[in-house]
Amino acid sequence: MTKKSPAAPDLDPSGLRKGLTSYGDNGFSLFLRKAFIKGAGYSDAALDRPVIGIANTGSAYNPCHGNVPQLLEALKRGIMLAGGLPMDFPTISIHESFAYPTSMYLRNLMSMDTEEMILAQPMDAVVLIGGCDKTVPAQLMGAASAGIPAIQLITGSMLTGSHRSERVGACTDCRRYWGKYRAEEIDDQEISDVNNQLVASVGTCSVMGTASTMACIAEALGMTVPGGATPPAVTADRMRIAELTGAQAVAMARQGLTIDRILTADAFENAMRVLLAIGGSTNGIIHLAAIAGRLGLDIDLKTLDRMGRDTPVLLDLKPSGQHYMEDFHKAGGMATLLRQLKPLLKLDALTVTGRTLGQELELAGPGFAQSVVKTMDDPVYPQGGIAVLEGNLSPGGAIIKQSSADPLLMEHEGRAVVFENAADLADRIDSDALDVTAHDILVLKNIGPKGAPGMPEAGYIPIPKKLAVQGVKDIVRISDGRMSGTAFGTIVLHVTPESAIGGPLAYVQNGDRIRLSVSRREISLLVSDAELRRRQELKPISPPTAARGYKKLFLETVTQADQGVDFDFLRAARPGDPAAR
Repeated sequence: MTKKSPAAPDLDPSGLRKGLTSYGDNGFSLFLRKAFIKGAGYSDAALDRPVIGIANTGSAYNPCHGNVPQLLEALKRGIMLAGGLPMDFPTISIHESFAYPTSMYLRNLMSMDTEEMILAQPMDAVVLIGGCDKTVPAQLMGAASAGIPAIQLITGSMLTGSHRSERVGACTDCRRYWGKYRAEEIDDQEISDVNNQLVASVGTCSVMGTASTMACIAEALGMTVPGGATPPAVTADRMRIAELTGAQAVAMARQGLTIDRILTADAFENAMRVLLAIGGSTNGIIHLAAIAGRLGLDIDLKTLDRMGRDTPVLLDLKPSGQHYMEDFHKAGGMATLLRQLKPLLKLDALTVTGRTLGQELELAGPGFAQSVVKTMDDPVYPQGGIAVLEGNLSPGGAIIKQSSADPLLMEHEGRAVVFENAADLADRIDSDALDVTAHDILVLKNIGPKGAPGMPEAGYIPIPKKLAVQGVKDIVRISDGRMSGTAFGTIVLHVTPESAIGGPLAYVQNGDRIRLSVSRREISLLVSDAELRRRQELKPISPPTAARGYKKLFLETVTQADQGVDFDFLRAARPGDPAAR
């Protein structure tokens, strides 16, 4: 009998035999691949194991991922203990505070990078290391399109600091202290002092910002090992989660547990329940819509709003409450929250462990006494943290984070004070000549997906300085952009369609009356239909364009907020199918 060459490809390829480079001779392709990888010191025994790819997002520009070297060590240990071969590879890493013009602009690029590297390199499963705001959704989007077994490893939240005996953490307290500084309540020395304390370690924001929201959503989707959302970045608990994640990735590779079996309609419904119950970032809606779109599914805003009416905010965490992520972890993390939500959840949804969400909750045990997660009978806020608004100002819907808004402003009619774009806002917001009162409504145009571009978090319009020094802490604000999950206030966001493509927001004028009614889920421009048509005829809108590069691709293909601000060609045609390649 002729002995089979160790380089001969299998009919059912796995490991290094997957996705062979095209040379016209598969045997030679595998022979060459093995020759090069052996140059790094690998043996045939190592190369015959299941290959577990690791999307490495470590970057000097990303302090939220500053613990990636330690995570990699623990993750690789877990993979090898389970009999796999870890292979880490770099991808784009984007940080909210460092990415110009905004990390959201680069999220889709990171998702494409992740997808293509998963498909271009041989791996039986992939571990996605992410944390900062847009990295987790980008990775889940890319992995959903790639379609192989995938598991998320969250980098974890930072520790809290202390400023003059007050506990502080990024980034709700960043905004709170900056507001005090703008209002001249604190001086240059104090704002400098607090700047040294707001971020006490590497890791993501310690409040329920977008990073923490996406960590909780990833676990709710079944995409992390149980308990994977909440351990802080610099703790032994986080390292143990990394080791467990590595072992689970090997098990998923052997079982063939592909991502489409986990990211189902039921999983997304669970994620929406969790988003509402944690008082999560409004950005979570956009990211869920983008991830779902990669599987041919839709996030329906009306359904989200209906769910919000019977899903109260249970998590007492800033900005909707008082605590921080490390407190949530000490209170039992997501298992504690999911126990309270159990009657509302789809418990048969599958997780990366191969068990259902219901089975994982049973294994988590009965829990213990704590004060961070409230009960359904005694919630932090009686409805979900996010409400969906409709009206002639936003035919495609808009949202408001009602759990962090001023109750006195949620039923309000006021005069519009209009800013045409972010530059106009920066030029005039602190001018003594600005005609504005606390009863007015600030309107900011052209910060949507195409208008900015990239839908920046400029929707958290600052209080005009002339009002801030008078002690005004909140005012109704409306835009087609986003705001950070760490922000607070009576702020209407994601107005759809955006002004840059001719949405009604483009035609709001100074002095117009606008009505906000959260109870009626209404956001209306109080001008007649005839007047609105007249304005549209007088000022037709030409969407922005670009001559070349990624910006050209972005402007020509990006969708609106209700479809996740993804590229239209990356959405799947039907459930279970990856985007056409």
